[in-house]
Amino acid sequence: MNTVLKILGILILIAIGVGFYYRTFEDVVLGDRIIGIAVLASAFILMPIFLYVRWKGKRLQDYTLTKENMDKMRDKGLD
Repeated sequence: MNTVLKILGILILIAIGVGFYYRTFEDVVLGDRIIGIAVLASAFILMPIFLYVRWKGKRLQDYTLTKENMDKMRDKGLD
């Protein structure tokens, strides 16, 4: 899954670069469309996959401020 993320990230960066090339030297509208599609792909495809991979196997309770976690922090002197 990490290789999929890397390949997708590289493809999106290449698409943004191609979009800026087209925007500068060829057609402004086509360049803007390529850049827009790349940004949308990064927001709606790359980011959810990245978040899924990073949060897989972790417990949300470890990262929320519950009564038990607050007591643990007070016991360690971290408040």
